[in-house]
Amino acid sequence: MGFFSSSRTAVRASEPNLSRRSFFSKVGVAATGALLVPSFDAFAQSLGRERTLYLYNKHTGEDLSLVYSPDQYYDRKIMRQFNHFVRDHHVDEIYPMDPGLLDILYAISAVTRSNGTFEIVSGYRAPETNQALRKHSRGVAEHSLHMEGKAIDLRMSDVSTRTIRKTALALQYGGVGYYRRSDFVHVDTGRIRSW
Repeated sequence: MGFFSSSRTAVRASEPNLSRRSFFSKVGVAATGALLVPSFDAFAQSLGRERTLYLYNKHTGEDLSLVYSPDQYYDRKIMRQFNHFVRDHHVDEIYPMDPGLLDILYAISAVTRSNGTFEIVSGYRAPETNQALRKHSRGVAEHSLHMEGKAIDLRMSDVSTRTIRKTALALQYGGVGYYRRSDFVHVDTGRIRSW
């Protein structure tokens, strides 16, 4: 089953900073520049083959494997699975997530040469959930991109959160937040910034 398909049944990722092609080119340069991969050519080959992401939702206990091929469009069926997987479990609400998040996750796994699983700490947040979380934590933004389907908080089974943070910063695609005490990294498809 391919992750990408014809434009008839597909959706486009938002392009806040770069096109997909430019993004993956930039990923290769960032990866080799940070000495995270042996060579740009070797990394470029990994981007051109079938891609797999393994995900685990820490709140629902669900697992999801996504297999896709590099192309221009995102298959709606796969996106529906992803949207359901990262739904707001507090209110059981599903929201259309930005497909660019999957590109970020794949780039992180490729750059770090991970074969592990992404543990999703937080995906979509309904406004009422975000407001409730703000009452208990100063780290929750009032206008969080989680409410727009443009952010994910995560950790990985075989890569430290420090390495995830370093890699995400090198990608220069969107926002990167590092929550050392809680041991997770926030990535989003908004403007480039870090905290």
